[in-house]
Amino acid sequence: MDVLRPMLINIEGRIYRKNLVKEQVHQNEEEEDFNYSGAVDCLDEPCDSLTIDHTERGYRCYMTKQKYLFYRYVIGKKGETKRRLETETRTSITIPKPGVEGEIVITGQQQSGVISARTRIEVMLDSFRRKQPFTHFLSFAINHPKIQERFLKFKEEVLDLCSQDRGIDSSIFQNPAKLHLTIGTLVLLNDVEVGKACELLQKCKEDFINDVICKKPLLINVGGIEYMNDDPGMVDVLYGKIQTKDGTNKLQLIADGLVERFIASGLMGKEWDRVKLHATLMNTIFRKDPTVEDRNATSGKYNPRERESFDARNVLKKFENYHFGEVELNAVHISQRFSSDSSGFYASSGVINFS
Repeated sequence: MDVLRPMLINIEGRIYRKNLVKEQVHQNEEEEDFNYSGAVDCLDEPCDSLTIDHTERGYRCYMTKQKYLFYRYVIGKKGETKRRLETETRTSITIPKPGVEGEIVITGQQQSGVISARTRIEVMLDSFRRKQPFTHFLSFAINHPKIQERFLKFKEEVLDLCSQDRGIDSSIFQNPAKLHLTIGTLVLLNDVEVGKACELLQKCKEDFINDVICKKPLLINVGGIEYMNDDPGMVDVLYGKIQTKDGTNKLQLIADGLVERFIASGLMGKEWDRVKLHATLMNTIFRKDPTVEDRNATSGKYNPRERESFDARNVLKKFENYHFGEVELNAVHISQRFSSDSSGFYASSGVINFS
């Protein structure tokens, strides 16, 4: 199925197929001389939407400078990746010096060679971007004082009744001031990308969110707990269930619509076909770093195999229908990872209000 239905990558409105190839492992991908040796293969089919200039000496095209932070990977260790690309595509590739913002320029005698080089570089840059730990995430804040109070009561009772169960201790509980619903994670590497995300969020409000909610807050109920793996005795994350008070799917429509548009923009990678609305209550990743945010079951560069799971069977049995309270959702935030505002919630890079 990987061959018949390969992964599709959207790069600036053009769709490329990503072929399944063996990816080499490198010890340190953060080094300036990182040697990329072709982790992504791609088709070299001409694309009519590419702008290729016909010059006296052949053909030339300019690549977007939005991903200039990853240009060093295109150069490779001692220029090896760049030289290989030039040899294989019979082109000349000019790349701005490290730390200098600018465009990549590709020239060549054959139009097909220029197209091939550009396509390979774009897929390569997209691959590197996907490997970056996320910097921001779209979220609904549910840290209402009454929700926090009920959550702290839940934590107290769990520790009182279940602390003898394997892996359960106070370190794996969420910070009550940061209780939230994660809609999707973002990699925003500079102020330009943050601005683009803010503009897109505002456009989402105008295009469809206002029509869904009629400019009114959404009242939701946080009650009950669940886990997402297949063994309650080996759990990494425990979630609080979310339901709209009026029984509609308005919240789901907003979440799915936001993710769909942010994926189409290239600011968010596709992980699931549908957003799973949940509030993280307990997460074993907090053992290592209490400030880390959950990205479903994993986050950042932590290896899930290094995490110590916990036995949630008694917690699920005793608190299956625990009620955390009701809260009005009146805003969507572009929350900054590893940050706090004056209320203790994540600092916001952008926000839209429903009413």
